[in-house]
Amino acid sequence: MIRRTLLVTALALASAPVCAATYELDPTHTQTVFSWNHFGFSNPSAQFGSVTGTLDFDAADPTKASVTVKIDIDSLNTNVPKLDEHLKKADFFDVARYPTATFTSTKVEKGATPETLKVTGDLALHGVTRPVVLDVTINKIGEHPMRKVPAAGFDATTSIKRSDFGLGAFTPAVGDEVRIHITVEALGAKAEKAD
Repeated sequence: MIRRTLLVTALALASAPVCAATYELDPTHTQTVFSWNHFGFSNPSAQFGSVTGTLDFDAADPTKASVTVKIDIDSLNTNVPKLDEHLKKADFFDVARYPTATFTSTKVEKGATPETLKVTGDLALHGVTRPVVLDVTINKIGEHPMRKVPAAGFDATTSIKRSDFGLGAFTPAVGDEVRIHITVEALGAKAEKAD
């Protein structure tokens, strides 16, 4: 009897309609890490510590999703203070003139497997806007166990050429290709109780 009740409950939850929801990126559990080749000897990495944005996502039809993200370039951290200072100057990011980068999705397509997506969007960086395609993995959609609100988690990867964004100083000695890995935890508003 208990097994039958559990099975019926599980089937009911699985078939329950999933509504589209708007999520806010949780900056404490969202990271953008990028790496490049340095003279062929090493592949250093850095991350941006301040990433904010919103996500509209419907698990029933992920292709209707949209995302907007804002990155505070001054939050760049390589764990090498002198390198951070250099990367923020005019040779590279020129934070004084271009303090933020943004990504705005323009198209979402299904990937090769049910848990993957291809997200195309416009990356605005260093005064240049170009299309970028993210390979996205849906990690988990459900209620956050601590916050008790809807939550969504994703990982994404892409590669860009820094010279495409006017950041090509010291190429080809310092690699032009930049590999980017993003991990996102996004939280929705707590649903209000029905009357």
